[in-house]
Amino acid sequence: MAKAVSHPFFARIYPRINAFAEAHGSIEHRQELLAGAHGRVVEIGAGTGANFRHYPPEVTQVVAVEPEPRLRALAEQAATEASVPVETAAGQAEELPLEDDSFDIAVFSLVLCTIADVPGALAEARRVLKPDGELRFYEHVGSERPGFRRVQKALAVPWRLMGGGCHLTRDTERAIKEADFTVEDIRRFCFLINDWANPASPSIIGTARPTT
Repeated sequence: MAKAVSHPFFARIYPRINAFAEAHGSIEHRQELLAGAHGRVVEIGAGTGANFRHYPPEVTQVVAVEPEPRLRALAEQAATEASVPVETAAGQAEELPLEDDSFDIAVFSLVLCTIADVPGALAEARRVLKPDGELRFYEHVGSERPGFRRVQKALAVPWRLMGGGCHLTRDTERAIKEADFTVEDIRRFCFLINDWANPASPSIIGTARPTT
């Protein structure tokens, strides 16, 4: 049986945080992340299922893995309104309950910041991807600006406690490369809301493939 990950406070506030972000531009980021997706997709750490309505019709199935039961319940509801078939499953990123070489695309969307074992999660994504599969990622990351990064470090502990284990300063691009993926394209940007940055504003969207 998959282990549950319980973050009751975060699970209650996250839908409101996500709705606010979507009202200020994150919908476009999700659409960019998923444009051209096709075939069978695994979404690792699917949260509330905010991506489901943005999958194009070329996607034949989404298997959405989410360990937090409250968030997974919201994802199950979102799955009923999705335009492509979505199956939700309990499970952790580090131990996906899925077969080897069985997916065309693996998606990480605003989740690698919270996963305890990032190398393990990326290794699992590589395991379940087909040899010619694709990794897609949309994550907030540590800033490349020294001053902003100092602010992120100063806020790291309270942010992690309030944000379901969220880390502000992860170097996700480096982690992906070290997990034996080749990054094919990446866009770095600062997600501003009403022209203001917040500690999680530095972001990346990109694609990678298993290194052969």
